[in-house]
Amino acid sequence: MTKKKEEDIEQQPRGSFGGILKGLTDLVEKLGDLAEKGEHLSRTGEVQWKGRDKTIKGVYGFSIKTGLGGEGIKVEPFGNIRRDKSTGHSVVEEVSEPLVDVFEEEGYTLLVFEIPGIGSVEDVRLEIKDDVLTLHAERGDKKYYKEILLPRSYDRQKMKVSCNNGILEVKCLN
Repeated sequence: MTKKKEEDIEQQPRGSFGGILKGLTDLVEKLGDLAEKGEHLSRTGEVQWKGRDKTIKGVYGFSIKTGLGGEGIKVEPFGNIRRDKSTGHSVVEEVSEPLVDVFEEEGYTLLVFEIPGIGSVEDVRLEIKDDVLTLHAERGDKKYYKEILLPRSYDRQKMKVSCNNGILEVKCLN
């Protein structure tokens, strides 16, 4: 691509075709950098639709992690916009899927959930069955749901849970 065409694309609004190409080019470059350095990339956005009766707010995003224990690239979507499996159309759900990071440490596994709008542990319900942890969190119009496959089974009684400013930490002790 010539320098003139690159400059034209950079000056176009974000929603234009040229703006989309520029965004994809930037993303591909960042993915290459991540793969080399073993780092993390996360992007979010939101859209709103005004209907007759109410406004629908959709939140979407993804987190890309590379170089984790030889696992390669891991892409984790989050938000409340999903593809309906039967129709193939995108839909906005009432419940959001939060972003979660899982850290395996010596003696425990730490899960860190990003759940904006949730201020205390009282707004959170955790269930565990075998090696699957299920999170339900709700406060006002903020609703979250997530199932996490843990590296092994944990006893619910050996979990320490804390929540501060929308960051929920679950420490699963061995």
